[in-house]
Amino acid sequence: MKNPEAQQDVSVSQRIRVMFYVMKPSETSFQTLEEVPDYVRKATPFFISLMLLELVVGWIRKGKPPGGLDDALTSMSAGIVSQLPRLFYRSIELTSYVYIWENYRLISLPWDSPWTWYLTFLGVDFGYYWFHRMAHEVNIMWAGHQTHHSSEGYNLSTALRQSVLQIYTSWIFYSPLALFIPPSVYAVHLQFNLLYQFWIHTEVIDNLGPLELILNTPSHHRVHHGRNRYCIDKNFAGTLIIWDRIFGTFEAENEKVVYGLTHPINTFEPFKVQFHHLVNIWTTFWATPGFFNKFSVIFKGPGWGPGKPRLGLIEEIPEVEGKEVPFTSSASQLLKIYVLVQFTLILAFYEETFADKAVLSQVSLLLRVCFIILTLTSIGFLLDQRPKAAVLETLRCLVFLGLCRAGHLKPCFSSLSFALEYHKLWNSE
Repeated sequence: MKNPEAQQDVSVSQRIRVMFYVMKPSETSFQTLEEVPDYVRKATPFFISLMLLELVVGWIRKGKPPGGLDDALTSMSAGIVSQLPRLFYRSIELTSYVYIWENYRLISLPWDSPWTWYLTFLGVDFGYYWFHRMAHEVNIMWAGHQTHHSSEGYNLSTALRQSVLQIYTSWIFYSPLALFIPPSVYAVHLQFNLLYQFWIHTEVIDNLGPLELILNTPSHHRVHHGRNRYCIDKNFAGTLIIWDRIFGTFEAENEKVVYGLTHPINTFEPFKVQFHHLVNIWTTFWATPGFFNKFSVIFKGPGWGPGKPRLGLIEEIPEVEGKEVPFTSSASQLLKIYVLVQFTLILAFYEETFADKAVLSQVSLLLRVCFIILTLTSIGFLLDQRPKAAVLETLRCLVFLGLCRAGHLKPCFSSLSFALEYHKLWNSE
């Protein structure tokens, strides 16, 4: 949303309720797009709080944390990377929508009507179902969405493992709404639909009884994240599971779910997490003979091959036994503590950059983004125990000092700030 000063305040109660879609039309209807709060950013503290709560509950119930530190940091790193483009321009999901609304709308439904609010709720959720389904059934779209499925754990941090590429196709499925739904109403529900899906990424909640018939729940979504054969291409819902029941893609949770991709990537490096399937498509495209076959590599399912059905053969999906051990980092505990500290610092720096983006120059923003990406890549290298990890981390530290001296970054510790200022003064003399 363009002007943060024009946005409405969001109470603590609303920040909590928005994550469960428990909001009323009267408190979330806005006349202009600029008035719509950035609910996702305002909910960030509650992401952390709920993850800590899940950690405590999981430890009490099972005697161990719900997932590894390495996997959680990788998921949060992917979430950070996916949001970085927003520092430079408005999301294409909004830009394209506003363009269609301003040039091609058929009618203008009232922005302050509860009927418009509920219709938009259904429309966005319906659009999400079809986007999500196509993101599994069209290979080039799967190249973006696979990032979210690459975690071999299933906890709240998994919800943050988002793709930087996904929004460049998702907007298509919401665009028909722009023919009659005001952008401000759409922008509200686009965020609500995303936020609702955070809390369903957990094993702490078992079954929600009658709600399982209507809503997408942790149980339903666990199936969606499974690589068991019975889980493949099931339960695409965002908020309402009714779409899966209507269109024949629903599957109830029964046997133990094994999470992750059918062919695990076994890495914590953010570029591979984001882009490895694009590389796979590129390689397969050139290795596949024939124009129509090459076309099919891009637009048919990820499991397709010459002579196979559009979505591939289910019997080619590797069987799971339920005893699979998730990929973990071989880094020492001391190194993991170092990585955690560095990630915490870069997360604070990321939040500060978004808070200050209105007063930062484009050059400073670009340098900050590059430093964030460099830091997350270095963390991935350290967790992967790459041979060049120490070299990259040393380079990162030198870049940090250089950017601090140039005034594009500010150190977290006053003693380091004093040392840099003293060094500048010494050099000037």
